[in-house]
Amino acid sequence: MGFRRSAAVIVMLAATAPIALALSASPASKSAEPIQAASAPAAGSSTAAPASSTDAAKAAEAEFTKLETVATKPGDATAGQAKAAACGACHGMDGNSTDAQYPKLAGQNEQYIVTQLMRFKSGVRQSPIMSGMAAPLSPQDMHDLAAYFSAQTRSPGVADDKLVSTGKQLYNEGDAGKGIPACMACHGPDGAGNPGWRVPNIGGQHADYVQKQLKLWHDGTSWGSDAHAGIMPTIAQRLTDQDISAVSSYVEGLHAAQAPPAPRLGRVD
Repeated sequence: MGFRRSAAVIVMLAATAPIALALSASPASKSAEPIQAASAPAAGSSTAAPASSTDAAKAAEAEFTKLETVATKPGDATAGQAKAAACGACHGMDGNSTDAQYPKLAGQNEQYIVTQLMRFKSGVRQSPIMSGMAAPLSPQDMHDLAAYFSAQTRSPGVADDKLVSTGKQLYNEGDAGKGIPACMACHGPDGAGNPGWRVPNIGGQHADYVQKQLKLWHDGTSWGSDAHAGIMPTIAQRLTDQDISAVSSYVEGLHAAQAPPAPRLGRVD
């Protein structure tokens, strides 16, 4: 099955879910604090009802939208490095985590990092660790951190030889029969993503981390209700466990092509 067939699927998805991706400067205000769970009604009260999960989700998305509208200066990588000490414990000081459960941030698209941090802070994206880490950050802090990590060089990964064939086919061609578009249509042939669309750089990312996220999307997790947030869950739900393992491994082995060495000029007498 060729790339043209899978590209058609991409066009269909793009028509219904425009891509404007969010794998994340002024001081934070009280209104930018993370959404708290509704408190229990007072004892003996029969009229107070707890907020529904739908109400909480709407409140979180409203908070996320508010964070996105805060005016900031361009991210300062030097300032971001000074603020990244707490991040280094899990992600590595240069953004190359050694523990595969934590994603590599080195080389990640700057706006993607900012967007994910805002999702964590607002509660749109849930994480016991990251929700707490993002809570005290202002939007300017997020931009500074993102500027620092995006400027770092991502360490290469290695794919499992036994999974390369299947993973490569899914990544490059997708599976039109199951409605799975080619990953490279959005993430690019080397996995570098698309900063303008806030599509993340996944090349060289830990297979374990990619696999975990794909399984969460497969099982119904989403990072919001906007059209773009529905793209990856829609795709992941069509993947089998074997598909997820194969494409996750293939992604870890992706890396940007190295520029050829400059030709050496011979001596002219």
